[in-house]
Amino acid sequence: MTEVKLYAIPGSHPAAAARAMLEHKGIPYRRVDLPPVVSRPMMRLLGFPGNRVPALKVDGRKVQGSRNVSRELDAMQADPPLFPADPEQRAAVEEAERWGDEEFQQMPRTISWWALKRHKSDQVSFLEDAGPIARLGLPAKIAVATSGPIVRMGIRLNDSTDEVVRATLASIAPALDTVDRWIADGLLGGEQPTAADFQIGASVALLMCFEDLRPLIEPRPAGRLAARLYPHYSGRVSRVYPQEWLEPLRAAVAA
Repeated sequence: MTEVKLYAIPGSHPAAAARAMLEHKGIPYRRVDLPPVVSRPMMRLLGFPGNRVPALKVDGRKVQGSRNVSRELDAMQADPPLFPADPEQRAAVEEAERWGDEEFQQMPRTISWWALKRHKSDQVSFLEDAGPIARLGLPAKIAVATSGPIVRMGIRLNDSTDEVVRATLASIAPALDTVDRWIADGLLGGEQPTAADFQIGASVALLMCFEDLRPLIEPRPAGRLAARLYPHYSGRVSRVYPQEWLEPLRAAVAA
């Protein structure tokens, strides 16, 4: 029997996508949760060429990155497929998956670190089902209480300054417009979810963990897609952003 081990970080949306695809295909796996930021050198020590999650070990073979994971899973088990058989449809799904990975995925990551610096205790909600390594062997509340250096490093790595976070919040509405349009066109949100659905839906699901954003996203087609694919996404972040920073997203809802 094939042995699959998934390396993840609590709250990581790309890792959530990998988990959802494994479970969609019914492939058994063992999950190893690593602590955020510290995971980067740990991935190197585990023998992976890069420093990011998600990462798989499949019978000892190493696969890293959510787009590589989707292709590996289809190679391991054809049904249910994560990509259409038709070449043109597959190319469209691959492009949407690329956009979700390279352009959309960073948005929730950037705004998360800024918020968690101000509501440090909210980190506990992301650790609810995490393994002991992710908590550095500590109870969740103690791990969070001592997380200051990790949060500061996360802010620096993701350039989560006031200016960047405000600009990122303004860019969420156009990104969601793209997702809603793809759903209307049938590229996303079909009866059989694709790799693009899982990739993009995970980012939307993480955005919906923010109390400031959830009511502005939940009624949209993108929000319904995320709720369908990720009905129990762990993590909640209290209201934190200045109201004027949220105005572009509110205006989009009102339009």
